[in-house]
Formats: sequence, C-alpha cells, structure tokens
Amino acid sequence: MKHLLSLFCALFLATQIVAEDARPNVVVILADDMGSGDVHALNAESKIPTPNLDGLAGDGMTFTDAHTPSSVCTPTRYGLLTGRYCWRTNLKKGVLNGYGEPLMKADRETIAGMLRANGYHTGIVGKWHLGLGFAKDGKQFDFSKPVSDGPHTHGFDSSIIIPASLDFPPYVYIRDGELTAFPSLAQPANDFPAYLRKGERSPDLVMENVLDDIAREADRYIDSRVTEDKPFFLYVPLTGPHKPVLPHPRFRGTTELGPYGDFVAQVDETVGQILQSIDDAKVRENTIVIFTSDNGSFMRCTDNPKFVDHVEDETQQEYRADHHRANGVYRGTKADIWEAGHRVPFFVRWPGHANPGSVSDQTICLTDVFATLADVIQAEIGPKSADDSYSFLDALSGQPITRPPVIHHSVAGMFAIRDGKWKLVLGNGSGGREQPRGVADQRPYQLFDLSTDIAEKNNVIDDYPEVAARLEAGCMAIREQSPSGRHE
Repeated sequence: MKHLLSLFCALFLATQIVAEDARPNVVVILADDMGSGDVHALNAESKIPTPNLDGLAGDGMTFTDAHTPSSVCTPTRYGLLTGRYCWRTNLKKGVLNGYGEPLMKADRETIAGMLRANGYHTGIVGKWHLGLGFAKDGKQFDFSKPVSDGPHTHGFDSSIIIPASLDFPPYVYIRDGELTAFPSLAQPANDFPAYLRKGERSPDLVMENVLDDIAREADRYIDSRVTEDKPFFLYVPLTGPHKPVLPHPRFRGTTELGPYGDFVAQVDETVGQILQSIDDAKVRENTIVIFTSDNGSFMRCTDNPKFVDHVEDETQQEYRADHHRANGVYRGTKADIWEAGHRVPFFVRWPGHANPGSVSDQTICLTDVFATLADVIQAEIGPKSADDSYSFLDALSGQPITRPPVIHHSVAGMFAIRDGKWKLVLGNGSGGREQPRGVADQRPYQLFDLSTDIAEKNNVIDDYPEVAARLEAGCMAIREQSPSGRHE
C-alpha cells in the first residue's frame, strides 16, 4: 500500500512538472507609435525594409483588425497590462509626463502579477509611462532615492525602464526601482525630428543608443531564465519610432525616406535581435511572441503632389502619399478616434498553435491579451480584474470568437464603438490632431460602414439612424459597466 501511495505521488508530481514545463514562455513586444503602413507585410507599397516583422508575420498569425484601447501612449499601456480601459480611471484624456504620479492602484492586478501568481518569472525592459513615485525633498525631486511605485510594485520580478516616452524628462534608466545613474546632465530641448524636451539626463542614457540598450537587456533577461525551472514573461515596450526620431548612426540614410524611415528600420532590427535571443536560448518552440504597437503613427500623409515632405525636408512631420503612408489606408493619425489612431499591427507567433502565415480578420483589442494569456495557462481571472479583457485564444486555431463591442478612445476623450462592420464615433471630429478636431459627445455623430468604407470617408448616420441609436446605447452601457461582470 505504501509502495502504491509513493508511486501515485511520484506520478502526480511528474504530471505537475510536465504541466509546468508545458506552459509557454511569453514575450510581448510593444512598439511606440508604429503605424500599420510602416510594416511591409501589411503594406506592400512601403519602401521601408522590415524583414524581421515580415518574418514574424510569416511564422504566425496576423490580426488585421486589432485595436489599441486608446490612440495614445499611457492609456493603452494601462489597458494592455491590466485588461481594463484606462478611461475607467481618473485619467480621462491625454497622457502622463515623465514625473507623473502613479496611475495604477496598488491592488490593480496586471498581466505580470497574474502570471507570477501562476508560477512565472516576470520581467520588463523598456518604456513604462504609467507614473512613478519619485521621492521629493520639499518641492524638488530627490533622484538619490528609489521610486516608490513602478513595475517592481506591479508584478514584475525584474525591471529596467525609462519613465515615459523618450522625449519626456527625466532621461534616466531605473532598474528594480533605483536609478542606475544620477541625472547630472542638462539635456537641451530639440525640434523635430530629434524632438526633446528640456530636462535632466543621466550620462548612461544616450538617446541614439536606447533601442540597442533595450535589445541587450532583453537578451540578458532571456539568457538568464533558460536555465531556471520557471517559465518567463518578458514585456518589451520599445521607445521607437516615437519621437525623438533619432536612428542610430548605422541606420541613417539607409531607407531614402528620411530619419523616420531609418528609425522604423531600426525598430525592425531591434525586434529581430529579440527574436534571435529567443532562438539562441533554444526556447522558440515553447515561446509565445506577440508584437504590436501602442497606437498608430504620428506621421501625417498628404495627397498634395507639391507638398515638401519629410523626404525632402526632415523637419516636416508628414509624407506625401507617393513616398509613404505610415498608417496605410486608414484615416487620421496617432491621437485620433479614426482608424489610424488605434488600428495597429498585431502578430502572434506560437509554434504548433498559430499556423504560419495565417490571418484573422476578427476584431480584437490589446486589453484582450490579459484574458488570452490566462486562457493559455488555464488561470482564473479575479472578480475585479481585467474588466475589459476577452480571450482570443480560439482565433489562433482559426475558430470564431465572440466578444462585446470594442470601445475606442481618443487623446481628447472622444469615444467610439465598434460592433461588426459598424463604427459609431460619439463626437463630430477626430478627437485628436486631424481637422476637424471636433468635440466629444457633440453631435452630429459619425457612423461608418467599415466593410465598404475602411477609409471612413462617408458618414452614413442619416441613412441608418436605428444602427446609430443601438450603438450609442451600447457604448453608454459599456462605459457604465463592463459586460464581463468583472469590475469594482
């Protein structure tokens, strides 16, 4: 009897070990301001070489109808990590700056926290932009002390970050809550393309080297985990091609599309370096790789053939259409409620699960990554976690998925709702940078049939008032309470 009991225990432990080992590693790479038109696999007319992203798309599934929960940085990052729309917090519009107060509550569960609770080691390398608790001495920041809030207090075992976008001071690296060097340098302000705000900078942070630094730190993290008995989750929020558009010297002049084109090419290489690190560690077959962007590109596009654009004058933040469409066929730009603001590249590589070269046209949102990863490892989501997250795991095997309508949100706080082919904008403009900017919740609203009008040229609200009324009611209901039933 004792022998049988010992044998049963041994088999049970072996089963547990197999289950643990079968759990895939997860690497999420988040580009900063990369448009769908920047990736050659999504825009055959693009003159920017993106061989690594093209290869990633070829090795897995491309989601052609993927959206960020916001058309700007901070709220999208909050939504990705928490599975919750950021407008449910006190941040109703805009973004934080580098000195911003922490946005996430201490008890708000993140993807990292959920995975760590389920046996993962968790790491982040790159841009945070969710607020940090910088110490103060009176009214002055005391950079000699650790920050009281950050990834190290929100589920990450290992972290090396910059506070916010690379054009926001303080320009410092923070490792596990402590600055790696004192910001002893005064960084002057620069104009576009090397756009920077005036502020403090540490000598170990050099703008042109940041993407290389991120790739190197990601490699170190992956290499350090392969000999351990835990699966790992690595979140790599890149700093490009967001401003400052400062490609490393080895990339300058390589694309004939100005600094922005060169910078996109460097972002592609950075992705390639991370993918190579996964291959070198021999964990490719058991690693999910997700690549996406936090919103669309800030580079405008004009059809005016006489416009002097970024190719001819690098200080211009705009391309002629015959040179490049950073956001592809979509209307608007970063910050807008129109498709260019929030429809982004989204690739998933998971050998044996996502078929190489497969494509899904199902509508998903970055908030859905949380529930999907929980589904992958069969983890329960808490009753107050991931309010707006719905698993797209079945889509990876080509099966249909169902989710409530996606809610879009612009930099100025304008809402839109997407349900099937219909998109209703609850405002009378872009809600962002493009004209007319309009006003949130100001009529006349805009209704688009994206199945026939992906460029959002024709407002058909007068033709389908009943559709608009249904969508408006649906948007207001979701704004009031999440259909998931998981909420505070």
